[in-house]
Parts: sequence; C-alpha cells; structure tokens
Amino acid sequence: MSGPEVLRHPDGGRLAEAAAERLADMIARAGREERVFHLALTGGGVGIATLRALGERARAVGLDWSHVHLWWGDERFLPEKDPERNETQACEALIDRITIPAHHVHPMPASDGMDGDSVDHAATRYKRELTAAARGRAPVPPFDVCLLGVGPDAHVASLFPGLPAVREDEAAVAAVHDSPKPPPRRISLTLPSINTAREVWMLASGEGKAEAVRLGLAGGDPGEAPVAGARGAERTLFWVDEAAAALI
Repeated sequence: MSGPEVLRHPDGGRLAEAAAERLADMIARAGREERVFHLALTGGGVGIATLRALGERARAVGLDWSHVHLWWGDERFLPEKDPERNETQACEALIDRITIPAHHVHPMPASDGMDGDSVDHAATRYKRELTAAARGRAPVPPFDVCLLGVGPDAHVASLFPGLPAVREDEAAVAAVHDSPKPPPRRISLTLPSINTAREVWMLASGEGKAEAVRLGLAGGDPGEAPVAGARGAERTLFWVDEAAAALI
C-alpha cells in the first residue's frame, strides 16, 4: 500500500473544486482508454461539495459517464430518499444532473427495501453485488478511486474507533449496529475492501478535523483511528484545507 501524500488548499470550496477537476480528468482518461471506471462515493460536507463540483466540471467539459460505475463507501440504514442518506445527497449534488446508465449506479440498500429492516441482510446483499461486479476475481470490483470523508473522531466510512467493524478482515461489507453517530445502523465497506482501491482520497475540511488528519498521517492503530488504516494500493491522498492541516 502507498504512503500518504498531502494536498493542501486554502479552504473547503477550493479543495472540492480541485478534487473534482482531478476526478473528471481521470474519468475522461479512462473513457479514452476504453476501460471501466469504478468510483466509490462518500457523504459529509466536503464530500458532497466535491460531488457537486464534479457535476459542474462534468457539464463544463461534456464528460462522458457511460463507462463509469458509482458505488458507496458507506450508508445510513434509513428509508429510501431519506435526506440523511448519502445516496439522496449524492443524487441531488451529482447523479440527477448527469447522464449515466441507471444500472451503473449501485446504492447501498435502504431500510424499506427488499431486505426489510435487517441491516445484516442488506450488507450481505451489497457484498454480493460487489462480488458480482468483480466477476469472481476479488470480493470487490477494482475501484479506481475511493472517496472518504474524515470524522473528527478519526472514523472513515462508517468504521468507528473501537467498534468491531473496523477490525473486520474477512467480510467485504460490514453491518454496523451501534454507531456513536446517529443513526446507529449503517452499512460500510471494510478496510480490506477500501484498501483494494488504486487510489484512496481522504477529504477533510475545518479545524475540527485537524487531529484526525494528524492521526491518519501518523499511521497508528486503525482500531483507535480508522483513518490510519485507509490506504490506496497505488496512491493515498489527503485533500485538506489549511484549517484541517493545522497540526501537520
């Protein structure tokens, strides 16, 4: 796995714009090379800002989305279209504004879906969808980029310090029952799944993220600081604004 690199920007808005421009360039390059591009999305303030900026950039350059598959790193186990779901926010910011094949968008299951109210069954179903897309060669498809927000407590996706899911080393997807941040039930990629991505991008904005960024760069125990365990196979980028970089 790659060691982390830091990309500093004056504020969260410019961070989002820079990350979106780089993503758009990567997606365009994959299209020219006639290969599929797998992107794992995130939520959070700067994560959704990045998706919104990506949509604006895509319209400006006429980006082709026909070869792109969208996945999620984690999701709140809530009813479909709930405003707190990462999927709902991503649709408003990006997906509803672009032309992408519907079957290329892979949201994590909702609590009012075919799995009923079982977050465990929902996690298993998403794992099967990931495995099918990988065509049996791996537990998950080859993510080109996995976007991750960084919590003030150093969590990434829905992998929180001290909870069992952060130490899961077999399953590709974990059901989370007792998140310290509401809602308590969530679905999350595990660290082994995240770390298969060619590039892992951590997005952090604001002084409240400064300690988490420091811990992530220090590379300590992922059980105590999950951000320290998220690393890309080829590249790990910490996209930070000046406030989040205060303790580097």
